[in-house]
Amino acid sequence: MSVSDSSPEGCQTAAAPAPSWDTLGLKPELLETVRRVGFQTPTEIQAALIPHALSGRDCLGQARTGTGKTAAFTLPMLQLIEPAGGLQALVLVPTRELAIQVDDHVSLLSGGLPVRTVAILGGRQIKQQVEALKRKPQIAIGTPGRVLDLLQRKLLTLDRIRLAVLDEVDRMLDIGFRDDIRRILRQIEHPHQTIFVSATIDEEIQKLARTFMRDPVEVNVSRDMLTVENVMQGFVTVSAADKFNTLVGLLKHEAPTLAIVFTNTKHKVRRIAQGLKREGINCREIHGDLMQSRRERVMKSFREQKTQVLVATDLASRGLDVTDVSHIINYDIPEDPSVYVHRIGRTARMGKAGVAYTFVTPEEGQFLTEVEKLINKELPQFNPPWLVRRTPTTALVAPPPPPAYDDRQIIVPARYREARRRDPLLDSLGLRPLKRTLGSRFRSPRRFRR
Repeated sequence: MSVSDSSPEGCQTAAAPAPSWDTLGLKPELLETVRRVGFQTPTEIQAALIPHALSGRDCLGQARTGTGKTAAFTLPMLQLIEPAGGLQALVLVPTRELAIQVDDHVSLLSGGLPVRTVAILGGRQIKQQVEALKRKPQIAIGTPGRVLDLLQRKLLTLDRIRLAVLDEVDRMLDIGFRDDIRRILRQIEHPHQTIFVSATIDEEIQKLARTFMRDPVEVNVSRDMLTVENVMQGFVTVSAADKFNTLVGLLKHEAPTLAIVFTNTKHKVRRIAQGLKREGINCREIHGDLMQSRRERVMKSFREQKTQVLVATDLASRGLDVTDVSHIINYDIPEDPSVYVHRIGRTARMGKAGVAYTFVTPEEGQFLTEVEKLINKELPQFNPPWLVRRTPTTALVAPPPPPAYDDRQIIVPARYREARRRDPLLDSLGLRPLKRTLGSRFRSPRRFRR
């Protein structure tokens, strides 16, 4: 089943009334919390997914980034769990940062409800997470690796799970969590409801859904538009040697409120961050080699706008909700076009405007074409004043041949012209000099001082 709000071509239909929170079936406590946190009206994915989730149906939700998918599965989850029922909901996410963010989001929306959560992720002491599990939380949010680790140690049980949620499921499949997800979901033997949510849903996700879902309802509100209209997207053609100077010119010329610079490798993240700091730009780096505590400090500084520029790998391309990001710079265009969708989704969140620049070298035209095919949109080419282009060099001319030297003009020292004098006595005895090479010196016995 697919939920769509598009009408057949040529048909005249009356404009549908704007959805409201009161019509979605949420209980009064949650409605009060929603209004208190400032959610005016539900987004498309929230209005479409919440009623199906509340009815107990398995759901497969697809929506663009920044449209409130987390609240779309969190609100039904808070309504369906029982305060004294133990661990009843499990939320799996691909990264530690997203796990922390979802945990904070659930705590915010739970309001005054008697609900406890636990974040299960690597990089933190496992002892603290085990102690939190002993307090019988109702909701666990974690990454597949640490969740599977606790299951194998018999420190976590899923025998009472009533709701399993996979957020950013496509990313979890991309980074190698496919087998872990299958092992985790197979351990949920109690009848339960399953919700998959992502910005892109491919054939692999459909296959996983058919394995672990019962007659799922498919909610797709992206309308074949994977990017948000409020993002001004474009690319600049720049040589690889000029990328860094172009980046410096962009940041100094446009002075973004908050900017994320995405690259494809951790080594390049470190090199770019060091270079930007030398240029006097307030920036920090984040990638998988950093300890979890440092990653959390970096994200906290960025959210509080104490850091202007965040240089990151695709670790920061999924689910991170920082509402004031104004600029996304793809220093390296991703080889996987779906990654582009998630990268630029970090800006223009919750109705705000944003800009996304992509640096493309002449050799990367095919990657740009694949991105345009995926988002069904042709990206314009920008020619901004901060774009650095090297002055074309003159045609290469063969270097002049070296001057011909006359042997008669070369002054040769006398010691090289005269044969080395020999001792007549040694010659009379038939003794000849021993030919030695550089290697023979090292092959001879060495004497060491004692």
